[in-house]
Order: sequence, then C-alpha cells, then structure tokens
Amino acid sequence: MMPSRTAWTAMATVFLMAAAAAALCLTGCTAGSAVADNPEGVQAGGTDEVSRLSERVDLQIFPPDNPWNTDISGYRVHPDSDVFIASIGKDKPLHPDFGGPWQGHPNGIPYVLVKGDQPKVHVSFRYADESDPGPYPIPDNPPIEGGRDSDGDRHLLMLDVDNKMLYELYRVFETDKGWKADSGAIFDLTSNELRPAGWTSADAAGLPIFPGLVRYDEVVEKGEINHALRFTVKRTQRGYILPATHFASHSKDPSLPPMGLRVRLKADYDISGFPKEVQVILRAMILADNGGDWFITGAPDPRWDDDALAALKKVKGGDLEVVYTGPIHKG
Repeated sequence: MMPSRTAWTAMATVFLMAAAAAALCLTGCTAGSAVADNPEGVQAGGTDEVSRLSERVDLQIFPPDNPWNTDISGYRVHPDSDVFIASIGKDKPLHPDFGGPWQGHPNGIPYVLVKGDQPKVHVSFRYADESDPGPYPIPDNPPIEGGRDSDGDRHLLMLDVDNKMLYELYRVFETDKGWKADSGAIFDLTSNELRPAGWTSADAAGLPIFPGLVRYDEVVEKGEINHALRFTVKRTQRGYILPATHFASHSKDPSLPPMGLRVRLKADYDISGFPKEVQVILRAMILADNGGDWFITGAPDPRWDDDALAALKKVKGGDLEVVYTGPIHKG
C-alpha cells in the first residue's frame, strides 16, 4: 500500500550544505523540538564524557517558516535534479551515520543541553575571521563527537534552553591554555537570520548542525521528524544555495551538488515495508557537509536498533529527487 499524501507531507528535503553534508526533509517540515531532561539516565560511551545523550528538547528550533522547517512538498523538481543525483550516486544507498555505541564511543554527533547560567569560556579559533567570538557555554566533561581522544571532526554542540541559543564548535580541543577550535558559530533559535555570505560555521555549508540531527526522542518516542535532516556527500561544487552561506570546494563542475541543495524522496516510493523508525527517518533530509555519499547524520543513543537502521541502505540515490529552492551563489 502506498503512503497517503498526508503522510508524505511530513517528509523532508535535503539541503546540500558545507563541505558535503546534507539533510533530508521530504514535505511538511515544521519546527523541531527537544526537552531539557534525561529521564532514563542514558550513559555516554566513556567515563570522561558527559552522561547526557540524545536528551529530549521541548523547544522550538527556529521559527516555523525557517528553511529547516519548510514544507517543500509543492516545490518543483530542480531542472538539474538527475545530474546532481547522478554525480552523488544514484545506485549508492543511504547510510545511517549514527546509532548505538561504536568501538566504545557514541556513534553520531552528540549534543548537550545547558541552562542560561552555565558559565561561558573563551575559545580561540583557527578561522577566527569566520567564527563567532563567543564566549561559549562549555560544561564540564562535554560530549565531543567521537570521544575526547578522537582525531575526527570533534564537533561540540551546546543548546542553551533558557536563552534559546545554539552554540556549535568544529575540531574542538581543551588545552593547558584553554579551549581551541577550528571554527565556531552561534545561532539565535528564535530568528531566521543567516550567517554572513561566504562564512562557514561548525559545518562547511555555514549551516547549524543540531537542527538536522536524527534524534531518538523524535523517531522512537514521538514517531515523527518535523524538520530537515543533515546528510553528507563526498564531492560538491564551488557554490551554495541559501540558507547555506559557504562552499567547501575548488571545483566549478556544474554537475556536482552545491551546498544547501534540498532533496526529497520521490512520492511514489513505497516505505510501508520498512521498520517504523526508518519510515520516520525517510520523511526528512538536508545536505550540509563533505563526507560519505548519502550519509545521514544523527545523535548517538545506546537505545538505537542498529539492525533496523540498516534498512535505510535499501533506499538508493535514484529514489530521491532534488527540488528547486533558489539560485546557486558561486565563488
């Protein structure tokens, strides 16, 4: 049985954002939410990591008319949709880049909720000219992507639930002289204001990361995702589509996707045979960074059913289509 039109209006599209990441939000994206509590005492993957993972968030994440929350079910298919999909890989599968613990560490990009009185600290930046100076409300033992010993992207996401502010850092380290990071960005969750044109963020496309995460509380507890989801691709062009503000490529190949590109699952694709949690995920996506092709980003949680999430790999790039959301800004 095919999903109803109403069901499809909950699906998200994908933004191709910085570096090569994206999020998918098929249709009917409305503002995401989260709750500042940890009712089940979920533990992180190491003693030096904060014990709060995938906390519920009872908070409006950007206004309802924000691009992350926009219903794109009625948007026209992009004239270069087939070209962009082919360049990423129409036969390549979607891949969940999150799940239960992996090699002793949380699998995905974690985040932490902080109160308005959380002390803020100075962070020194490698790319200070495109970073918000802060200070940043870094708590004790913050959850860093990949763990504190990771040599990867090492994102650190902090959500101030009292002041409705989002703080994000890329390649963050604590040193004897204090905190340092490659880049950092601060977002007012009550505003639609974008970063300055040409600026990166903690993500290559200049987009926020937290709004595009697949979160356990939404997928399993609420049973719906009302916002776009972040995903990545390996190669992008030297250009971006708003709300992205930055590119991360030297290539001028027009067949490659630009940051901020939005993608949706084709309306005739039958998702009824997928596990329930996978059906929820297939209703939302947005491209935001460089990484594995069609890798969907989520928050780690030991309660994820990795076998169920693996069903995402049955969906191929050719089952998606790009929608037109605006012109490409080229560098």
